Amino acid sequence: MLSVVPPIARMQPYGIDHFIVLGITVALIVVVPLAVRRARDTRRTERLITLAGWALLVITLLWLGWGMLPAHWNIGESLPFHFSDALRIATAIALITRSGWAVGVSFFWGLTLNLQTLITPNLNYYDAPVLEFAMYWLLHIAALLAPIVLVWGLGYRPTWSGYGATIALTISWAALALAANAVTGANYGYLSRAPEGPSILDVLGPWPVYILWEAALVAVVWACMTLPWTTRAARASAPVVDRLGLIRRKRQCEPTPLPTVGERVAR
Repeated sequence: MLSVVPPIARMQPYGIDHFIVLGITVALIVVVPLAVRRARDTRRTERLITLAGWALLVITLLWLGWGMLPAHWNIGESLPFHFSDALRIATAIALITRSGWAVGVSFFWGLTLNLQTLITPNLNYYDAPVLEFAMYWLLHIAALLAPIVLVWGLGYRPTWSGYGATIALTISWAALALAANAVTGANYGYLSRAPEGPSILDVLGPWPVYILWEAALVAVVWACMTLPWTTRAARASAPVVDRLGLIRRKRQCEPTPLPTVGERVAR
């Protein structure tokens, strides 16, 4: 079993810097989806969202590469076995391709598991605190904002098939993270022990009890997140858009173009 390098410092939750980034996050959640819904040029908006996905993918891969460099290598953090690591890749794919499984993972993980890291951040500093702070919040905010844009901005809707597929992917990723923890002594996914700092998991009991409670809560919460989009009326307005039935999309109406100067004069 390999030794895990301890951090040189950690961010204190609920300090001024934490509340500032939370305020920025709330502002983005309100402004960005509203801007997408009101966009006059829907094709241009779709292209911009696709470009945002490519940007997220490149930044994610560069950040993973940074952690793999010998000067920054840390067996407890550098390997991409945290749920957030997989989420960033899936979210980037969702923004680029609108693939059903990726949109589903982005929606369910991004608005629950990822939200926990924003409310109770477990941010440790190892080499470059300023950079680590910026990347932590940039990537986690992006993973929260993306599914909101996809669902409430572009009209994508989860399905029960997508719910089941995400459950299966979650179990598979947890098994992979547990295997990595057993080999390395790390705590990817917080599946081998509780986080060092305070977290939402503290109210669910000690390890491993909190894992069972978390699994049950996730299944129930995700079901509640799916139900409103799967009523008969919701299905009628949002046909399935992939072969496996993992995602639906609300029918989009092209916005009425603004009248030209000539048309306004003629009126």
